[in-house]
Amino acid sequence: MLKDLLLPDIEELIENRDWRNLKDAINDWPEPDVADLLENMEKADAYLIFRLLGKEKAVKVFSELEPPLQRTLLQQLGNEKVRQLLNELSPDDRTELFEDLPGKITQELLQLLAPEQRKEALQLVGYPEDSVGRLMTPDYLSLRSHWTIEEAFKHIRRYGKDAETINMLYVVDENQVLVDDIPLRRLIFAELTDRIESIMDHQFFAVQADADQEHAARMMQHYNLTALPVIDKEGVLLGIVTVDDVIDVIEEEVTEDIQKGASVVPLELSYEATSVWGLYRRRVAWLSLLAVAGFLSSSVIAAFETTLSKIVALAFFIPVLIDSGGNTGSQSATLIIRALAVGELTAGKWAKVIRKEVAIGVLLGVSLGAILYIWGAFWQGGSQIGLVVGLSMIAIIFISNLIGGLLPLVLRKLNLDPAVVSSPLITTVIDATGLVIYFSIARCLLKI
Repeated sequence: MLKDLLLPDIEELIENRDWRNLKDAINDWPEPDVADLLENMEKADAYLIFRLLGKEKAVKVFSELEPPLQRTLLQQLGNEKVRQLLNELSPDDRTELFEDLPGKITQELLQLLAPEQRKEALQLVGYPEDSVGRLMTPDYLSLRSHWTIEEAFKHIRRYGKDAETINMLYVVDENQVLVDDIPLRRLIFAELTDRIESIMDHQFFAVQADADQEHAARMMQHYNLTALPVIDKEGVLLGIVTVDDVIDVIEEEVTEDIQKGASVVPLELSYEATSVWGLYRRRVAWLSLLAVAGFLSSSVIAAFETTLSKIVALAFFIPVLIDSGGNTGSQSATLIIRALAVGELTAGKWAKVIRKEVAIGVLLGVSLGAILYIWGAFWQGGSQIGLVVGLSMIAIIFISNLIGGLLPLVLRKLNLDPAVVSSPLITTVIDATGLVIYFSIARCLLKI
């Protein structure tokens, strides 16, 4: 099958100028696969293959591409081709494209849109960044409660092909205020002479246009929705958010949290599309800050230099103590950040978190402390050293666990992103704290 061709086969078709088989091959592929193919080719070849796509296929493939390649194609395509492409894009995909373009280019492209699409695009771009308004599409099907089921089906046949989805239909009043949503399945099993109002239950979920996209994603996940209506403050239906857009939001949020958790400023583009300089700028600031913070540990060791010089065996346990503390804090912070992100936990439940983390800290500390006591007592320094490192481990694990669990809640309470409580930052803070605890216990018990 032509659709089973791999990249080398495609390149061979290009070299041989076998346009017919090349066109048949790529038009037979799913749109995401064609987009992946274009992303992995030279820009000139990518442009050539894109021009071979059918009109409808080209629009779908374009919406799957990364912003840099989208910009390249727009620069190479003529105004007429760009006009066709932009007018055929779904409103939400068009808004996403405009968000990633410089303002001047966006203004030029807006002029290529038909008046109706231009008005629609300006309205969507006018919503705050990362708001549901930027994500929604106004292409939905609305019904009136006094219509019969037969009239509703006629309306669906007439306008349904332009809607983003027809699985869910929305009932509005004369002022376009949303009064209910009805799954298509309910219409199918109703009598044609029944009225829409007879199958309404007046139970629906909606989100305001200025709400955060992540809030919409949580709602759809919690209530198992494939589409979520978007309303204004008066309840007027403005558009809908569909599950495919929500999946993109969830992926972006998870990616951003992972990058923040590794002390990397979130990338605006994919890793592959980001330049070396761009990656450097997003990593160097945090690394520099953490390097400076690392001097705290060095300062603590210098302050207890006399203690170390008297009992050298204490130095052997420094790595395991501070590493265990950092790992414990990172574990605790990761669990709390994730619970906050998915709505399982709120900042108001800090007392419950403290109780739970105190108990966990004690259990973990005693378990690891016993191991370190045995190690110190029998293999490295004797019973006194074993007691010092064992008690130090218990204290460090307990404090680290508490810090890792509470810092995300404190940041959320201050309306800051808990994801900034990254593993490297927590590890750096706990390193210095752990060393102070360790050397203080050593001085006290060993009388030095």
